[in-house]
Amino acid sequence: MQFDDDARLDTSEVKDVRGSRIPGGRATVSGGVIGLIALVLGVLFGVGPEQLGLSSGDEDQPAASASSAAQVNQACRTGADANSRQDCRTVAVVNSLQDYWRGEYTRRGGTYAPASTVLFSQRVNTACGAASSAVGPFYCPGDRQVYLDLGFFEELRTKFGSSGGPFAQAYVVAHEYGHHIQNLMGTLSRSQDGRTGADSNAVRVELQADCYAGVWARHATGTPDESTGRPLLTRLDDADIRDGLDAAAAVGDDRIQERFQGRVTPESWTHGSAEQRQQWFYTGYRTGDMARCNTFR
Repeated sequence: MQFDDDARLDTSEVKDVRGSRIPGGRATVSGGVIGLIALVLGVLFGVGPEQLGLSSGDEDQPAASASSAAQVNQACRTGADANSRQDCRTVAVVNSLQDYWRGEYTRRGGTYAPASTVLFSQRVNTACGAASSAVGPFYCPGDRQVYLDLGFFEELRTKFGSSGGPFAQAYVVAHEYGHHIQNLMGTLSRSQDGRTGADSNAVRVELQADCYAGVWARHATGTPDESTGRPLLTRLDDADIRDGLDAAAAVGDDRIQERFQGRVTPESWTHGSAEQRQQWFYTGYRTGDMARCNTFR
């Protein structure tokens, strides 16, 4: 996975509040879209919001500091920075995703509404409630923002058994932007019917987001960057796609359940099996057509 060294990164699409402490807000268990340990255990064992790492709003926390807000602005200027730094790579992935979806919406006669990504550490306040990094990456439809603690990428490898790699990380971000596309299209709400299980809408929504991630991956190296007219992502090879597929499998419900509870219970699935997640990501990548991502059929 390689970015154009000379491309200029658009840091306005990423808000960096790492190191800040955000006052807690209304408790929520919504939004964790990659199926991390805390969220999965919450579904399986019924633990409360505090045990999930989500704030009830009663903690006495200082106001957020702006001291770290310029990290990305200062450090992430070019594609060369993206090739050498994890946070800058995330900026570049976000730029590439939004370039692609903006162009796809234009091609279809629509107008794309962008979504910012918020880099945080420990805790963050959102329109969906206050959350800690324990819930993993998530998309909040209330403010149309993706929330990400970069420490998750190490957990993806060490706790979930993914092979890791830059594109495994890109897959996670692309999945969250898949949820943004669903929100714009009005399909994201279909997951909110309270049902779980292998055939539930919750699972179908997650698999569609995986498929949309694959669609972006298919077109990423052919999507021109606005600053140069050349693709921001210049190389994506088979090894990268294998890393993405491996990450998709690592966060399959069956893999997580087997690893952390020692048995598989399909009736409680919320994200889909390892095989399903790989299948739908690869469907998007193979076809490059979001119309082929209808997981609701």
